[in-house]
Parts: sequence; structure tokens; C-alpha cells
Amino acid sequence: MGASRSRGGDRPGPEAGVPDDATDEALIGMVQSLPYDSPRRAAAHEELVRRYDFLVQQCVRRYRDSPESPEDLMQVGYLGLLKAIRNFNPELGTSLMAYAQPCVSGELKRHFRDKRWQVRVHRTSQEHMLAVRDVRAVLTQQLGRSPDDLELAEAAGLSIEELREAGQAEVAFYPSYLDAPVSADEEAVTFGELLGGEDPSIEHAVDSDALWAHWSTLPQRQQRILAMRFYGNMTQAEIGLRLGISQMHVSRLLDAALTQLRDCLSGGTAPPRKPRPRGFIADTAPSAEPATGESGRPT
Repeated sequence: MGASRSRGGDRPGPEAGVPDDATDEALIGMVQSLPYDSPRRAAAHEELVRRYDFLVQQCVRRYRDSPESPEDLMQVGYLGLLKAIRNFNPELGTSLMAYAQPCVSGELKRHFRDKRWQVRVHRTSQEHMLAVRDVRAVLTQQLGRSPDDLELAEAAGLSIEELREAGQAEVAFYPSYLDAPVSADEEAVTFGELLGGEDPSIEHAVDSDALWAHWSTLPQRQQRILAMRFYGNMTQAEIGLRLGISQMHVSRLLDAALTQLRDCLSGGTAPPRKPRPRGFIADTAPSAEPATGESGRPT
């Protein structure tokens, strides 16, 4: 890449067809008009990169506290500079530096936004984080101490809430591993051991899974009755009206279905269900005396 060669200090001379005193406009004209494999085009490209190498270093310096290596960031910055050289239009402005600076800075921001964030963070919070990082360095030097939140927010032009979001964004940029110890102590627990807890729904999920394994053994009508009773929250009387059968019949079918499922889940080892007293009607409060018919006998 032309950028990497220019950093070695070899400056293209007249033998490559590029005068030493060539203006930026002339060099850009060569880059944009000559064939891609032209030596003069490559030499003009390299000369422009050499001239604006300081601009790339200036933009990269802003990320000096980043975990990314400076060499990698310089390559990203050079990519932004090459894009600026390729797209610059002298008719819209005569200063390549004024056009290239936001191109290089934008390329670095895109790199961090797309490649370095472990957690997706809103773009505004990312920009606020970078602004706060720069302001903190300046205020620390001016005050001789670390600035507080109010001083940081005022200097960065942010509200306290925006400052906190910027701080959270910086935390997201440096994620901690779940298996990392919380302290330097040899017996320190890991972050993963401190997160989460017992989920009360786990036991219910296990029971539900076991239940569904035997669900298909029930007749279709009993499956439907169980679904209406326990998922539809319908009373036995409502189920009877829906199916056109008596409430007593619904009660017997429910009893048979629940007994079958109970035996399947327990492997037949569960104690037998106690029979309900004659005259018991589900979904109603038990009466003090058995229900009787017209003859006075228990029904």
C-alpha cells in the first residue's frame, strides 16, 4: 500500500514523473485521471500520503487510550486519507486538508463503531464518550486532579444524564469476562458466579416437559377437557355446555385423565386417589348435606 511505503521515508522524485514542487491539485489530478496501474499515479498517491501523514497521526492520537494498537489505527486512518484523495473535488474547495480531516476521523469512528464494540451502543453515546475522554484529559491537566461530574458535563456541553450514558458506553467498550476473578485474592469468585440466581420456573418447566411426554396417551376428548380446564380457566359447568355433556360427566373424565397422567409420571407408585364423596360437585362450595333428589334420596 502506498501509505505504508511513505512511512519508510522514501520520497518519490522526478524520476517517477512527480515534480517536488507539484501542488496538491496537480497530484490529485494525476491520481484521479491516470490509469490505475500508472507509475505516475502511484507516485502522486504516495506523495500526497506523505504530505498528510501528520493529519493521520493527529486523528489517531485522539484514541491513545484505546486497546487498539496505534499501528492498526494508523492503517485505518490511511484508508480514510486515501478515500479523501480519491473523492476530493477541487471545484468545491481548494483545501485537501480541510476535506481529509473529517474523512480520516470518520473512518476511525466507523472502525470503532463496527469492529471494536462488544456491546451495541447508540452512536450518540459513542461520540459523547470520546468527547468526555478528551475533556477529562484537558481538565485533569488544568486542575491538577480528576474533575468531578459537574465539571466534566459543563466542559463537554452535556447534561448529567448524557455524561452517565457516556460512562456506561465506555464500560461497554471494555467488557469483563465472566470467568475473570472479582479481586486479586487466590480464592476470589468469578463474575459469572455472582450473576443470576435460582429460577423458580425451572422446576415448573421440568414438570411440564414430563407431562407433555405422556399427553398423547390421553384420548382426544380428555386432552380437550384438560386444556379448557387448566389453560382456558373454564369451569366444569362451562366445559359441559361447550361439549354438550353433564358437569358430572366432565368431572369423571377429568378424574380419569388426571389419574392416568399421575400414574404415568409416578410409574404407578403413587398412592391411589381418595374417592370423592357421593354428591360432590366441583366448582361449587361443598354443601353441609349431600344433595338429594325429589324422592329425598341422595343423588
